[in-house]
Amino acid sequence: MLYWIYELPTVAVVGAFAALFVAICWVATILSRPIVQARIHRPSGLNELVGDFMQYFGVIYGLLLGLLAVATYQNYAEVENTVENEASSLAALYRDVSSYPEPKRSELEAILRDYTRYVIDEAWPLQRKGIVPAGAVKKVADFQASLVGFEPQTKSQEALHDAALKQFNTFYEYRRARLHSVTSSIPAVMWYTVAVGALLNILLLLLFDLRLGVHLLLGGILSFFLATLISLIALMDHPFRGEMSVSPTAFQLVYDQLMKP
Repeated sequence: MLYWIYELPTVAVVGAFAALFVAICWVATILSRPIVQARIHRPSGLNELVGDFMQYFGVIYGLLLGLLAVATYQNYAEVENTVENEASSLAALYRDVSSYPEPKRSELEAILRDYTRYVIDEAWPLQRKGIVPAGAVKKVADFQASLVGFEPQTKSQEALHDAALKQFNTFYEYRRARLHSVTSSIPAVMWYTVAVGALLNILLLLLFDLRLGVHLLLGGILSFFLATLISLIALMDHPFRGEMSVSPTAFQLVYDQLMKP
């Protein structure tokens, strides 16, 4: 995968893909035109046959790209939802421990504040590079040890402690799902299939017997749309990378509205 595309603005990536695809199509059309007309096209012509075959190929290839586009968007939406759920569970957990007696309350709140700042300031930049952050493992372990070590003295404290433990388990599940999503992407074999399909699409365009201007216009339009769709899939393939990536806004809101001194 070309990870450098995530360092560029979205418009620049789409423009680069479109320019590359259109340039390849136009250059290939101009260079192959004499050979195709001399060796393939005869007085009868093959436009009808090529058109029928391209229509069949377009359905299959279009279905592949459509399914990939839907899959990447769904994955992006699921990752965004996971991040929001983790932030919400973190806020609920902070609310629960805020009702604990001192000094346990201050201790647990401090760990959660430290964890939230770590996610925003350190974990997210690592995720944008495709690196799974590991710095919060000890923070979570320390919080769990401190929470489990609390001994309720009353019935109300016991009920509150049970709710906090359940909320911690929910928070931990969402956290693990977020970390797993950092490296999730479309399998490489699927990208090879997309690349081969794009080349075959251009090859079929070269086989048409058209006036040069019309040939370049139609080939350019199809290549431009194909490049736009493929670049969109590539940009959404890694939800935490690039300009379109999932942001830590949900965690920032929790910190500003609930935890900030």
